[in-house]
Amino acid sequence: MHAAEENRPELDPVSVLNAKRTLLQLLGRAGISADDAAGLIALVEAGALADACEELGALGGSVPGDKGEPYESGWLDGARTVTDELGAIAERALRHTVDPDGPSTASAPRPPVGRVEVEQAKAAVTPLYLTFTAASDLDPEVTEEVLRAVLATMTPRQRARYAGRLADFAAAHRARLERLYVEYGPGSPTAIHSRYSLLHSATSVAVLERLTAPATALREEWDAAELPPAWLDGPMRAWDAVG
Repeated sequence: MHAAEENRPELDPVSVLNAKRTLLQLLGRAGISADDAAGLIALVEAGALADACEELGALGGSVPGDKGEPYESGWLDGARTVTDELGAIAERALRHTVDPDGPSTASAPRPPVGRVEVEQAKAAVTPLYLTFTAASDLDPEVTEEVLRAVLATMTPRQRARYAGRLADFAAAHRARLERLYVEYGPGSPTAIHSRYSLLHSATSVAVLERLTAPATALREEWDAAELPPAWLDGPMRAWDAVG
Protein backbone atom coordinates (compact mmCIF):
# COMPACT_ATOMS: atom_id res chain seq x y z
CA MET A 1 0.00 0.00 0.00
CA HIS A 2 1.20 3.53 -0.83
CA ALA A 3 2.29 5.65 2.14
CA ALA A 4 -0.31 8.29 1.30
CA GLU A 5 -3.06 5.67 1.44
CA GLU A 6 -1.80 4.39 4.80
CA ASN A 7 -2.14 7.91 6.27
CA ARG A 8 -5.53 8.65 4.71
CA PRO A 9 -8.13 9.72 7.31
CA GLU A 10 -10.60 6.98 8.14
CA LEU A 11 -13.67 9.25 7.99
CA ASP A 12 -15.34 8.92 4.61
CA PRO A 13 -17.74 11.51 3.09
CA VAL A 14 -20.83 9.42 3.86
CA SER A 15 -19.91 9.15 7.55
CA VAL A 16 -19.16 12.87 7.79
CA LEU A 17 -22.51 13.72 6.19
CA ASN A 18 -24.26 11.35 8.59
CA ALA A 19 -22.58 13.06 11.56
CA LYS A 20 -23.78 16.46 10.29
CA ARG A 21 -27.32 15.15 9.85
CA THR A 22 -27.24 13.72 13.36
CA LEU A 23 -26.08 17.04 14.79
CA LEU A 24 -28.78 18.91 12.86
CA GLN A 25 -31.43 16.57 14.28
CA LEU A 26 -30.13 16.96 17.84
CA LEU A 27 -30.02 20.74 17.55
CA GLY A 28 -33.51 20.68 16.04
CA ARG A 29 -34.80 18.85 19.11
CA ALA A 30 -33.27 21.63 21.21
CA GLY A 31 -35.29 24.19 19.28
CA ILE A 32 -32.59 25.39 16.89
CA SER A 33 -33.88 25.88 13.34
CA ALA A 34 -32.28 23.92 10.53
CA ASP A 35 -30.88 27.12 8.96
CA ASP A 36 -29.35 28.32 12.24
CA ALA A 37 -27.88 24.90 12.99
CA ALA A 38 -26.44 24.60 9.48
CA GLY A 39 -24.89 28.05 9.86
CA LEU A 40 -23.19 27.08 13.12
CA ILE A 41 -21.83 23.88 11.59
CA ALA A 42 -20.57 25.80 8.56
CA LEU A 43 -18.73 28.26 10.81
CA VAL A 44 -17.06 25.38 12.66
CA GLU A 45 -16.07 23.83 9.34
CA ALA A 46 -14.62 27.11 8.05
CA GLY A 47 -12.74 27.52 11.30
CA ALA A 48 -11.33 23.99 11.09
CA LEU A 49 -10.04 24.74 7.59
CA ALA A 50 -8.46 27.99 8.79
CA ASP A 51 -6.77 26.17 11.69
CA ALA A 52 -5.49 23.48 9.33
CA CYS A 53 -4.14 26.18 7.02
CA GLU A 54 -2.27 27.83 9.90
CA GLU A 55 -0.86 24.51 11.10
CA LEU A 56 0.25 23.50 7.60
CA GLY A 57 1.86 26.91 7.15
CA ALA A 58 3.98 26.31 10.24
CA LEU A 59 4.89 22.77 9.22
CA GLY A 60 5.55 23.71 5.61
CA GLY A 61 8.23 26.21 6.61
CA SER A 62 10.37 23.45 8.10
CA VAL A 63 12.14 21.48 5.36
CA PRO A 64 12.92 17.89 6.46
CA GLY A 65 16.52 16.75 6.23
CA ASP A 66 19.39 18.33 4.35
CA LYS A 67 18.77 17.53 0.70
CA GLY A 68 20.11 20.62 -0.99
CA GLU A 69 18.77 23.90 -2.31
CA PRO A 70 16.61 22.55 -5.20
CA TYR A 71 14.77 20.18 -2.84
CA GLU A 72 14.33 22.93 -0.24
CA SER A 73 13.04 25.37 -2.83
CA GLY A 74 10.60 22.84 -4.24
CA TRP A 75 9.37 21.90 -0.75
CA LEU A 76 8.71 25.51 0.21
CA ASP A 77 6.97 26.28 -3.08
CA GLY A 78 4.76 23.21 -2.74
CA ALA A 79 3.90 23.95 0.89
CA ARG A 80 3.05 27.54 0.00
CA THR A 81 0.78 26.42 -2.84
CA VAL A 82 -1.08 23.99 -0.58
CA THR A 83 -1.56 26.48 2.28
CA ASP A 84 -2.62 29.25 -0.12
CA GLU A 85 -5.27 27.03 -1.68
CA LEU A 86 -6.47 25.74 1.68
CA GLY A 87 -6.70 29.32 2.94
CA ALA A 88 -8.76 30.23 -0.13
CA ILE A 89 -11.10 27.30 0.53
CA ALA A 90 -11.52 28.42 4.16
CA GLU A 91 -12.28 31.98 3.02
CA ARG A 92 -14.85 30.77 0.49
CA ALA A 93 -16.50 28.62 3.16
CA LEU A 94 -16.73 31.59 5.52
CA ARG A 95 -18.02 33.89 2.79
CA HIS A 96 -20.66 31.36 1.77
CA THR A 97 -21.82 31.18 5.39
CA VAL A 98 -21.88 34.85 6.38
CA ASP A 99 -22.09 36.65 3.00
CA PRO A 100 -24.19 34.38 0.76
CA ASP A 101 -25.43 37.37 -1.23
CA GLY A 102 -21.98 38.93 -1.57
CA PRO A 103 -20.25 41.50 0.63
CA SER A 104 -22.46 44.41 1.62
CA THR A 105 -21.59 47.96 0.68
CA ALA A 106 -20.99 50.52 3.39
CA SER A 107 -24.39 52.11 2.74
CA ALA A 108 -26.33 48.83 2.60
CA PRO A 109 -28.61 48.11 5.57
CA ARG A 110 -27.23 45.48 7.91
CA PRO A 111 -29.41 42.36 8.17
CA PRO A 112 -31.45 41.75 11.33
CA VAL A 113 -29.62 40.08 14.19
CA GLY A 114 -30.46 36.38 14.41
CA ARG A 115 -31.10 34.29 17.48
CA VAL A 116 -27.94 32.23 17.04
CA GLU A 117 -25.83 35.37 16.64
CA VAL A 118 -27.13 36.56 20.02
CA GLU A 119 -26.35 33.18 21.58
CA GLN A 120 -22.83 33.25 20.14
CA ALA A 121 -22.24 36.70 21.60
CA LYS A 122 -23.67 35.60 24.95
CA ALA A 123 -21.34 32.59 25.02
CA ALA A 124 -18.41 34.91 24.31
CA VAL A 125 -19.08 37.70 26.83
CA THR A 126 -20.06 35.64 29.87
CA PRO A 127 -16.72 33.88 30.54
CA LEU A 128 -14.81 37.09 29.78
CA TYR A 129 -16.92 39.04 32.29
CA LEU A 130 -16.34 36.42 34.98
CA THR A 131 -12.57 36.79 34.63
CA PHE A 132 -12.94 40.36 35.92
CA THR A 133 -15.73 40.12 38.50
CA ALA A 134 -18.34 37.83 40.01
CA ALA A 135 -21.92 37.34 38.91
CA SER A 136 -24.12 40.11 40.30
CA ASP A 137 -27.53 40.00 41.91
CA LEU A 138 -28.11 43.45 40.38
CA ASP A 139 -27.78 42.23 36.79
CA PRO A 140 -30.54 44.14 34.92
CA GLU A 141 -31.28 40.98 32.89
CA VAL A 142 -31.53 42.63 29.51
CA THR A 143 -28.87 40.47 27.90
CA GLU A 144 -30.64 39.81 24.61
CA GLU A 145 -31.80 43.39 24.08
CA VAL A 146 -28.32 44.80 24.72
CA LEU A 147 -26.52 42.23 22.58
CA ARG A 148 -28.96 42.76 19.71
CA ALA A 149 -28.18 46.48 19.80
CA VAL A 150 -24.44 45.76 19.85
CA LEU A 151 -24.57 43.20 17.04
CA ALA A 152 -26.81 45.41 14.91
CA THR A 153 -23.82 47.74 14.45
CA MET A 154 -21.89 45.01 12.60
CA THR A 155 -21.91 43.19 9.29
CA PRO A 156 -22.56 39.41 9.30
CA ARG A 157 -18.83 38.77 8.88
CA GLN A 158 -17.99 40.98 11.86
CA ARG A 159 -20.62 39.18 13.94
CA ALA A 160 -19.10 35.81 13.04
CA ARG A 161 -15.70 37.03 14.26
CA TYR A 162 -16.92 39.02 17.25
CA ALA A 163 -15.86 36.50 19.91
CA GLY A 164 -12.26 36.87 18.77
CA ARG A 165 -12.55 40.64 18.74
CA LEU A 166 -13.89 40.62 22.30
CA ALA A 167 -11.04 38.38 23.44
CA ASP A 168 -8.51 40.73 21.85
CA PHE A 169 -10.18 43.73 23.50
CA ALA A 170 -10.14 42.08 26.93
CA ALA A 171 -6.48 41.07 26.56
CA ALA A 172 -5.39 44.52 25.38
CA HIS A 173 -7.20 46.35 28.21
CA ARG A 174 -7.05 43.78 30.99
CA ALA A 175 -5.58 46.04 33.70
CA ARG A 176 -8.02 48.83 32.93
CA LEU A 177 -11.00 46.49 32.93
CA GLU A 178 -9.90 45.01 36.25
CA ARG A 179 -9.80 48.48 37.80
CA LEU A 180 -13.17 49.37 36.30
CA TYR A 181 -14.98 46.36 37.74
CA VAL A 182 -13.30 46.74 41.15
CA GLU A 183 -14.34 50.39 41.40
CA TYR A 184 -17.74 50.28 39.67
CA GLY A 185 -18.81 46.65 39.39
CA PRO A 186 -20.37 44.14 41.80
CA GLY A 187 -19.24 44.71 45.39
CA SER A 188 -18.04 48.26 44.75
CA PRO A 189 -19.27 51.36 46.62
CA THR A 190 -21.21 52.42 43.51
CA ALA A 191 -23.01 49.08 43.20
CA ILE A 192 -26.49 50.50 43.78
CA HIS A 193 -26.09 53.50 41.49
CA SER A 194 -28.41 53.06 38.49
CA ARG A 195 -25.95 54.83 36.18
CA TYR A 196 -23.61 51.85 36.50
CA SER A 197 -26.29 49.14 36.37
CA LEU A 198 -25.00 47.68 33.12
CA LEU A 199 -21.62 46.93 34.73
CA HIS A 200 -23.49 44.22 36.66
CA SER A 201 -24.24 42.45 33.39
CA ALA A 202 -21.87 40.36 31.27
CA THR A 203 -23.03 42.43 28.30
CA SER A 204 -21.02 45.37 29.65
CA VAL A 205 -17.87 43.85 28.12
CA ALA A 206 -19.50 44.00 24.68
CA VAL A 207 -20.78 47.54 25.27
CA LEU A 208 -17.36 48.79 26.39
CA GLU A 209 -15.74 47.25 23.32
CA ARG A 210 -18.18 49.12 21.08
CA LEU A 211 -17.85 52.39 23.02
CA THR A 212 -14.07 52.43 22.64
CA ALA A 213 -14.57 52.39 18.86
CA PRO A 214 -16.61 55.09 17.08
CA ALA A 215 -19.84 54.85 19.10
CA THR A 216 -22.29 56.59 16.78
CA ALA A 217 -23.75 53.37 15.38
CA LEU A 218 -24.20 51.89 18.85
CA ARG A 219 -25.99 54.98 20.14
CA GLU A 220 -28.35 54.84 17.14
CA GLU A 221 -29.17 51.17 17.74
CA TRP A 222 -29.45 51.81 21.48
CA ASP A 223 -32.04 54.53 20.92
CA ALA A 224 -33.90 52.37 18.41
CA ALA A 225 -34.12 49.58 21.01
CA GLU A 226 -35.35 52.13 23.60
CA LEU A 227 -32.67 51.12 26.11
CA PRO A 228 -31.88 53.58 28.96
CA PRO A 229 -29.29 56.18 27.85
CA ALA A 230 -27.73 56.07 31.33
CA TRP A 231 -26.65 52.48 30.70
CA LEU A 232 -24.33 53.79 28.00
CA ASP A 233 -23.20 56.94 29.77
CA GLY A 234 -22.31 55.15 33.03
CA PRO A 235 -19.87 52.59 31.60
CA MET A 236 -18.24 55.28 29.44
CA ARG A 237 -17.75 57.54 32.49
CA ALA A 238 -16.31 54.65 34.45
CA TRP A 239 -14.00 53.73 31.56
CA ASP A 240 -12.68 57.28 31.36
CA ALA A 241 -12.27 57.50 35.15
CA VAL A 242 -10.02 54.41 35.37
CA GLY A 243 -8.04 55.21 32.22
